[in-house]
Amino acid sequence: MVIAGKSLSTAMNARIIGSGDEAIILAHGYGGNQSVWDKVLPYLAQHCRVLVFDWAFSGAVKDTNLYDAEKYSKYEAFADDLTALVDGMNFGPSVFVGHSMSGLIGCLASIKRPELFKKLILIGASPRYINSEDYEGGFNTSDVEQIFSSIESNYYQWASNFVSIAVDAKDPESVEKFKKCFKSMRPEVALSLAKTIFLSDYRDTLEEVVTPCTIIQTTNDIVAPKSVVEYMQKRIKGESMVECIDAVGHFPQLTAHIQLLEVLGKVLGFQISV
Repeated sequence: MVIAGKSLSTAMNARIIGSGDEAIILAHGYGGNQSVWDKVLPYLAQHCRVLVFDWAFSGAVKDTNLYDAEKYSKYEAFADDLTALVDGMNFGPSVFVGHSMSGLIGCLASIKRPELFKKLILIGASPRYINSEDYEGGFNTSDVEQIFSSIESNYYQWASNFVSIAVDAKDPESVEKFKKCFKSMRPEVALSLAKTIFLSDYRDTLEEVVTPCTIIQTTNDIVAPKSVVEYMQKRIKGESMVECIDAVGHFPQLTAHIQLLEVLGKVLGFQISV
């Protein structure tokens, strides 16, 4: 059951920053917390009201009982939290910006409650990570099994290695910052959530998404390859477009924030001066 009203916003450390007619939600992905948006938040807040928060799995959430592995074994539970948060804070209709797993969570929420979302902006999102005969998700089953094994045997070492690869190594400050963020997630939560993510398949769900979407992709993302972006654009039922950022890694909000802000400004219809 979703925690209702103000108690949910408190539990998820939700904050509204800035002012303006436009409302934007920034949702972080696996291993993150709302601090991953620190480089873009001040600029967006000059033009919009921005809602940031921490998902139940985040190490920034004080209530360790908020994350229930069984409840969050599917993205639908996160989508329910999202819609309850938006309702509780009276923050719709808004533009939803979801990074990685949050992209698909936003898609699910928009299907259930389309009136809450004007646009979806999906950064490095993927409906399925494992390759199949007619689909290239970027990972073989053996790759995913190895990830689970590494998390279970030594989460902190795996986290350090993963961040070093997924975040552009040419930005060591962002790498180190995100390592601390990533390692704040409890190992047992990291494992159960990794299984939720890597074993999920929401490809068919894309055909139910009618909210206008912008898919943002870096030129070299080890988590969500170009093939996934092309697949998503073809399958999303509503109007969709792809914006490519010339950058390395899965976290443009950390390592290519200026380029990301340029794209966000283009999508939102205003110029962001950095």
